[in-house]
Amino acid sequence: MADIKKLETDLWEAADNLRANSKLTSQQYCLPVLGLIFLRYAWGRFSRVDAQIHKERAQHTGRLAPIESSDYTQRGAMFIPEKARYNYLVELPEGAEIGRAVNDAMDLLEKETPSLLGILPRGYDELGDDLLGEVLRVFNNPELDAEGDDIIGRIYEYFLGKFAPAVASDDGVFFTPKSLVRMIMNVLEPEAGTMLDPACGSGGMFVSASDYVRDNGGNPTNTMMYYGQEKVEYNAKLCLMNMAVHGMEGHIKSGDDANSFYHDAFTLDGSCDYVAANPPFNVDKVKAEAAINAGRMSLGVAKANAKGEVSTSGANYLWINYFYSYLAEPGYMHADGRVSKGGRAGFVMASSATDSNSEKQMRRMLVESGHADVVLYVGNNFFYTKSLPCTLWFFDKGKPQELQDKTLFIDAQRYRTALDTTHNEWSTWQLKNLSAIVWLYRGEAEKYADLLGEYRTEARKLA
Repeated sequence: MADIKKLETDLWEAADNLRANSKLTSQQYCLPVLGLIFLRYAWGRFSRVDAQIHKERAQHTGRLAPIESSDYTQRGAMFIPEKARYNYLVELPEGAEIGRAVNDAMDLLEKETPSLLGILPRGYDELGDDLLGEVLRVFNNPELDAEGDDIIGRIYEYFLGKFAPAVASDDGVFFTPKSLVRMIMNVLEPEAGTMLDPACGSGGMFVSASDYVRDNGGNPTNTMMYYGQEKVEYNAKLCLMNMAVHGMEGHIKSGDDANSFYHDAFTLDGSCDYVAANPPFNVDKVKAEAAINAGRMSLGVAKANAKGEVSTSGANYLWINYFYSYLAEPGYMHADGRVSKGGRAGFVMASSATDSNSEKQMRRMLVESGHADVVLYVGNNFFYTKSLPCTLWFFDKGKPQELQDKTLFIDAQRYRTALDTTHNEWSTWQLKNLSAIVWLYRGEAEKYADLLGEYRTEARKLA
């Protein structure tokens, strides 16, 4: 496992050197630095998939079709033209115009991946070739390949906190730890359909969903459609970059028109197969009338105070309302002819939402609907920048009849693996164990039996 703190420190020192020795302000060099991390991370994934493709082709005899970009996206990577590859840029000879070469690399990637058009930063020719070359070498760190899911989001959050603390703190924690995201996917079990994240941040939910589908034998490129709303443009750009790195495309909207409190930006109310999100908790000053006019209030109308604003607790329940309302009912006919089995939602929520008194009627409606599926209590120190506990909530509008009067509660507040004194996560096996509880609740004993087989195999390795 990568030493993520050391990696952050090393990368930041290089970025800060760029700031100190150039004329750019923090806001001006934020995206160019993140663009370099994007190039490095994209090249790492491309290299692994490229080696896999050539290994597979070497095992076949006879005539083979030419390698195409789709061969990479189907394996979770983006195709990178030769002159946009990080190793090409790092190995440019002394005296080369490195800034121009990096600008050209961004042009090539936008031509190759249309979803990135207008997203990738430029202006590298203004940074100075010697300085830029040094930063490229520092960023050429193999630990960027070792960390796994959404490291670009993790590094981005760290950098954003350094670049613009006011922006980072204003919107709360947008980066969700990968073990929480993976647990959400393990309960949602996405296969095919429309997934919405109305607070998508760096796109980690989409990345993990795609990985889950692929890990279970599916092809998310052909079966999943991703939609995201993100108020902060910085975050939305990173989301598109993050998805592209993983060979994915999505529909992402940002800005005031993508503020989910006031807009259903894609008109997806009642039509989603999956909703996954980590919304900002305890938001204040949400305008009640505007939120009510935006609809998606299946569980009841938000109450306003004397200032016409929703309380922080009420704002949490606005999110809960939205997630529930977005889900498709069983039998819903999609435009492409698919029939929904009933939508599922999984999201991170403040622990206080489970017993807030003023919203108890909404909780009653959820229970009586039969769609409240699972609530999982998470302990302290799972988040990178916050130490408070939280809960994972799950809805399922396709629950079988025999489970509609049941909701599974899992207390995992003391179940964790300590990374250090201030950060916890769930290990791969802990995620499997938590998932097994959900399988048994759902009557999926065959999945539990398969897990027991994995246990026995692992035990034999250790014997």
